[in-house]
Amino acid sequence: MASVGSSLGGGEAERPHPRPFLIGVSGGTASGKSTVCEKIMELLGQNEVDHHQRKLVILSQDRFYKVLTADQKAKALKGQYNFDHPGAFDNDLMHTTLKNIVEGKTVEVPTYDFVTHSRLPETTVVYPADVVLFEGILVFYNQDIRDMFHLRLFVDTDSDVRLSRRVLRDTKRGRDLEQILTQYTTFVKPAFEEFCLPTKKYADVIIPRGVDNMVAINLIVQHIQDILNGDICKWQRGAMNGHGRTYKRVFPEQAEGSTMLAAGKRSHLESSSRPH
Repeated sequence: MASVGSSLGGGEAERPHPRPFLIGVSGGTASGKSTVCEKIMELLGQNEVDHHQRKLVILSQDRFYKVLTADQKAKALKGQYNFDHPGAFDNDLMHTTLKNIVEGKTVEVPTYDFVTHSRLPETTVVYPADVVLFEGILVFYNQDIRDMFHLRLFVDTDSDVRLSRRVLRDTKRGRDLEQILTQYTTFVKPAFEEFCLPTKKYADVIIPRGVDNMVAINLIVQHIQDILNGDICKWQRGAMNGHGRTYKRVFPEQAEGSTMLAAGKRSHLESSSRPH
């Protein structure tokens, strides 16, 4: 059983943990969501820290794919199953898990194998953390889940770039190029346009070009540092019953020669080994 996150150490595992700041990160397939999360983790100094000291955790929606029937698995192995449809996810388990995380509880999350299209017996223990990044293509689609996020980010990457990344990724998994392209045109692209892209309007912050936009990444890192340092006292969207004023900001392209913000006080995390 793998572990990730910040435990409470020693014999204090049952001590209540402060409610974490939950950040949703959405965007199309291969848009760079997990890479953005990993860069944030790296800049905060969380990527090589023992889980007892971590203050930030990454969790992927990919872990919550439903267990497939024999027929569905056979279709998946032929590239004929739609993993980009909202119905492909176990939304009840996802909502329950996020609810427990927001309440500061230690949780176990599933592990999904994209080679065999199976949910593995092994689970990952996620310990309480101050900040949780939850990333996935449809994390804003379900309203109950969407309303749990205190900050919502959308990684906006050119469709040609996303397709080329997906082809490279899936060929490394041993998949046939024709199957990859057929799956993309049949399921991935239509599902993005119908289910993912419309949720862009719910984002508080839109990040063009993903991790290449270091201006955006560093501003977000600074915001998270302020949260970890206790400089932001009233951040909970829930305190406004989910209807509080939100802001939307589209970060500009990074100017040539621009520099990164100073790292400031470091805080800490680990990625959830996302297969995508």
